[in-house]
This record gives sequence, structure tokens and C-alpha cells, in this order.
Amino acid sequence: MLRMIKMPDENQKIRKREEIARLAERLHREGKKIVTCNGSYDLLHIGHIKFLQEARAQGDVLIVGVNSNASVKKYKGKNRPIVDELMRAEGVAALQCVDYVVIMDEAEIAVPLVKMVKPDVHVNGEEYGKDCIEAPAVKEAGGRLHLVKKVPGFSTTELIGRIVTIFGKNKTNNK
Repeated sequence: MLRMIKMPDENQKIRKREEIARLAERLHREGKKIVTCNGSYDLLHIGHIKFLQEARAQGDVLIVGVNSNASVKKYKGKNRPIVDELMRAEGVAALQCVDYVVIMDEAEIAVPLVKMVKPDVHVNGEEYGKDCIEAPAVKEAGGRLHLVKKVPGFSTTELIGRIVTIFGKNKTNNK
């Protein structure tokens, strides 16, 4: 019986940390403008999509750090994430504007990602401001920070709240 051996796919978007480091070095040598951003991307929604599209517009290659299950639990609480890290990474990777995805274990911060990739641009939500925790690492890498306005009414926490309000009241009608 013939067995198919799966060869590594150079076009695969979800990469291990070590691969992202090597990839970033190669992209810098090629003169590509690298953009990074990060988040949990739990319950992927239009706010995430608009954020990632704007991030991608800042350069040639977008590398997204997706927070691991453990890191999301640390800063969002024991009931989060709702969606597993691999499923969240696949959802983000499925977007045309995203070039590469790496799962990060650091709680909420992308400082190690920024130090590893040395992006030309790091994108963050406007609510974190110019003095966000990643700012010194971005400056040290010679990059700039780009802040994106939040899409009103669209955050995972707000969506969860709406779901609980709608379905929590009508438990008997939700079969």
C-alpha cells in the first residue's frame, strides 16, 4: 500500500516561533516591510477583520501573534478563551490580509514577538495608546507604532455580553 508522506508546506501560514524568527530575517534581507500585531482573536468578528486589514496596509508582510489558551486565561479569566488556540490561529490565517501566524504564550503582550521579528511597523488598538507596553521594543527595533481605531460595538467581550443577554433570558426557548 502506498503511503503519502506530508511534506512541509512553505506556503503554510501558521508557523512555529523558530520558523517566524528565520522567516523575519529572510524578509528583512529581501527588503520587505514587516508588520506585526497580536491578540487573542476569540470569536473572530468584523472589528478583528478591519484591524487586521488596516495592519496589513502598513507594509508588505503581516505577522500576527495569536495568544495561547494559557495566556488568554491569564488576562481574560478562567472562562476564556471560548475557541481553542489552534482554531483561532486557523481563523486568523484564513484571512487574505494575514501572511503568517504564530501562537504566543506571553500573557497579552507582544514584546517578545517584536524583539524576535524587529518589525518596521507594530500595530495596536488605539485604546492602548502610543505608550503601550510594546512601544519601547518597537522603537529599539527601529520601527514605528501604528494605532487603529476600534470598530464601535465590536469586541469579543461585548459580543459575549449580547449573547448572554439574548440567550440567558430565554433558556427554555433555546433548544
